[in-house]
Amino acid sequence: MITLHIENTIADYDAWKAAFDRYDRARRDHHVLAYRISRPVDDPATVHIDLDFDTREDATTFAQVLEKIWQTPLSAAVSSTHAAPELRTLEEATA
Repeated sequence: MITLHIENTIADYDAWKAAFDRYDRARRDHHVLAYRISRPVDDPATVHIDLDFDTREDATTFAQVLEKIWQTPLSAAVSSTHAAPELRTLEEATA
């Protein structure tokens, strides 16, 4: 399994989550199998999002979609910085 791990600094969680939810169809259309949202207990202005994919190709394609989304006015409105979110591609480790 491949996971896109995103770390983002946000201005308001409720506004950010509403914006995130608007892209549910895009996640489905780009083969996101599941996602998790978490927040550090001592930093409510940060969100971590993990998006799971079957293949690296699907993850890479969706990362390109995210880059375009992050340039939209809606994305800028819910971000508390002008920097793009941090994005990492992770591969599940085997024992």
